[in-house]
Amino acid sequence: MTDNRPEDDLEQYRKDIDAAERKVTSEIDPGLRGVVVAVGVLALLLSFALPHTGGANGWDVLVGDDSALAESIALPSRVFVWLTLVFGVVIGALALVTRRWALAWLSLAGCAVASVFGMLAIWSRQTLSPADPGGGPGIGLILGWIVVLVLTFHWIRVVWSRTAVQLAAEQERREKTAEAEQRSIWGEENPA
Repeated sequence: MTDNRPEDDLEQYRKDIDAAERKVTSEIDPGLRGVVVAVGVLALLLSFALPHTGGANGWDVLVGDDSALAESIALPSRVFVWLTLVFGVVIGALALVTRRWALAWLSLAGCAVASVFGMLAIWSRQTLSPADPGGGPGIGLILGWIVVLVLTFHWIRVVWSRTAVQLAAEQERREKTAEAEQRSIWGEENPA
């Protein structure tokens, strides 16, 4: 004989609501910014095919090819290209496809760090010694840095924006928490 009390049904209902709320709060809704981010990801891939510096393109810098070594590619350029590929392209695309807040935040953080290394990479290409055979910053490096800055801005907006469903769920949770605190203050053990 099962004892199916209304309190048990209510508790199961609360658990279902809490699970749905956790699912909603862990997702993003990029909206139109998702299109901008997708175009940015494609532009980053294009920047790898363009000249990074001299005769070396972004793919050459990425793998440490002979043409990249001939151009005296410094560490900031290598780090910038890797961060751009991992966080801007791969994790950014995964965040758009899966719509997970954690991946969007990770892409934001990686793009922010990559933007700093992009600036350092451009500066390192502009401050070569006269005896160094390397060229200045190429169009691929400059385009990649600008796109990473744009992606950082848009990921910030996506990560910090909340949907109407998320805001309503947060408000409901605040109200329920306040009611529970109020009951505990007044000593009510069973609010039913």
